[in-house]
Amino acid sequence: MADSNSFTSHFVELRSRLLNSLIFIFAIFIISYIFADQIYNFLVEPYANAVKDDQVSRRLIFTALHETFITYIKVAFFSAIFLGSPVLLIQIYKFIAPGLYKNEKKAILPYLISTPILFILGGLLVYYLVMPLAIKFFLSFESVGSNTNLPIQLEAKVNEYLSLIMRLIFAFGISFQLPILLNLLARIGVVNSNYLKTRRRYVIVIIFALAAILTPPDPITQVGLAIPLLLLYELSIFTVKFTETKNEKVNTEDA
Repeated sequence: MADSNSFTSHFVELRSRLLNSLIFIFAIFIISYIFADQIYNFLVEPYANAVKDDQVSRRLIFTALHETFITYIKVAFFSAIFLGSPVLLIQIYKFIAPGLYKNEKKAILPYLISTPILFILGGLLVYYLVMPLAIKFFLSFESVGSNTNLPIQLEAKVNEYLSLIMRLIFAFGISFQLPILLNLLARIGVVNSNYLKTRRRYVIVIIFALAAILTPPDPITQVGLAIPLLLLYELSIFTVKFTETKNEKVNTEDA
């Protein structure tokens, strides 16, 4: 009976924390929708900066009556998930923390801090480097009519552009969690530093295949995702090795 009551109380607490997180995310969604114009201006700035010196007049168009409204909904949802995820992680940590030893709490805390930081770094890479380069690359295939009978000019749809940059931010942000995943697998004994070193050649192929799936079919975004992931993989080998050395030192002192 006591075990049943304990399980029920834990379930109620988990439900309460998840509900609070969802309420917080919904509140951010409402606020983000109110400020959708400002968020739109922020997301569209890489495109605006990339084409500001062009001789051609640029704009973003929509071709359906409801398209702009749906776009603002997507922007608000993107902002809510982006800003609300750290709160959800904190609530999950607070739920499991009472059942952890002090050393286990100290072990989890770096992952809790690193997760949003790495996600933001992935998003910043998209915003400040990958998107501007990709836009320039795609625009290089335009023709103003000198080589063709009719000009080939970009008329970018606002919904498609925003969907692209938001998808890339999430793809890069989630992919940048690779060191977190590998270190957690190392802690539970699934992998070790030697295993990661010997599997490097296979990981390179997997990373480039993953980059090809998650990004548009162009070399800029694919290489822009693959190279940071390879660097993060090498960083993961170093951090896993560091953790192993630290654990061996602790075990030696205890012995």
